[in-house]
Amino acid sequence: MKIAILSRNENLYSTRRLKEAALSRGHEVDVIDTLHCYMDITSSRPTVRYHGDELPQYDAIIPRIGASITFYGTAVARQFEMMGTFNVNESVAISRSRDKLRSLQLLSRKGIGLPRTGFASKPDDIKDLIKNVGGAPLVIKLLEGTQGIGVVLADTAKAAESIIEAFMGLKANILVQEFIKEADGADIRCLVVGGRVVAAMKRQGAEGEFRSNLHRGGSAQLVKLTKEERETAVNAAKVMGLNFCGVDLLRSNNGPMVMEVNSSPGLEGIELATGYDVASKLIEFIEKNAKFNTNKTRGKG
Repeated sequence: MKIAILSRNENLYSTRRLKEAALSRGHEVDVIDTLHCYMDITSSRPTVRYHGDELPQYDAIIPRIGASITFYGTAVARQFEMMGTFNVNESVAISRSRDKLRSLQLLSRKGIGLPRTGFASKPDDIKDLIKNVGGAPLVIKLLEGTQGIGVVLADTAKAAESIIEAFMGLKANILVQEFIKEADGADIRCLVVGGRVVAAMKRQGAEGEFRSNLHRGGSAQLVKLTKEERETAVNAAKVMGLNFCGVDLLRSNNGPMVMEVNSSPGLEGIELATGYDVASKLIEFIEKNAKFNTNKTRGKG
């Protein structure tokens, strides 16, 4: 098969591992810098051009689209979909998962466990917004934040009011969320491929840090999931329409709660923590499912 990986940097761990896994299974692989692609959308035969040449017809693409280039990256992915190329994560699903508010609304509609969440543009009563999610302590998140940036824990109602007012003064979109104290600064990252959890790790935040991101000093280890946690991760991926994603869960007194569904999950932390070859699992999924013109959205969404 001919497989293209849409990635800004072929030396990144995840990109490198996906390429290695595909090559080891006998496939042809090209790593394509998404921002250097340009599209012919004026003819009846849609194409993608790259460094002055028309790209060949690929059997499948693996989009590794960073949050900062979501708009252009999904446009490129959509062009491949219009060409009939199988896309591991379709453009509509990526856009859906990147919109934090929309993704929470979709998960909520399907009854998937979530921390109680508030969202408002200009609430007339900030105190009521805080009260409605259970009061302090609570978590305040920038809607556009990634990798733990723009996430603040407010220990008291007064602190929460001040932070919310400050963010709103900057005209920033924010979410106000219930703080799950019993999670104790840890979460679980589940890697879902083709409707199945193929690896899971527990991430523990550094001492005094409520965020569990590994690049912020957190640690990771293999974790055994409960049946409910596994089902929650699979259902969250299904709601988003993602074949390959990372689902972040918190263990709460009310069962597993989804914090985020990541459409471009990194492989380094979870492969090193679990010892599982996640990259090969994704390539196996492509081998079984990649057929011409089988994308659900077919570039229309």
